[in-house]
Amino acid sequence: MNTGASKARSEAPGRSAHEIISSHEFKALVAKRWTVSTTLLIILFVTYYGYVLLIPYAREFMIAKVGQATTRAIPIGLAVIVVSFLLTWVYVGWANQSYDPEVDRLKNQLKK
Repeated sequence: MNTGASKARSEAPGRSAHEIISSHEFKALVAKRWTVSTTLLIILFVTYYGYVLLIPYAREFMIAKVGQATTRAIPIGLAVIVVSFLLTWVYVGWANQSYDPEVDRLKNQLKK
């Protein structure tokens, strides 16, 4: 008789929110999101603050001319902007391909 009760529980259509939040799958997903976000954030900070620190500490390098009127600071600044767009693109791509489908899968396991 105990087998029938166990079978009925295993055939239940979903899990509670507490069960999902407590699950290894959910914790792994949260850890993965933090890893990806932190990695991209560190790259972004190094890029931005690296540029900002080049201005006072590598002044001669930054004011060197590239062409007649442009200094190195301009293309490097544009590169910082491009890097920030690329990092955003990487995060959105990762979220769309990996994170969001996993979130949807976990949501679908919730009891209705």
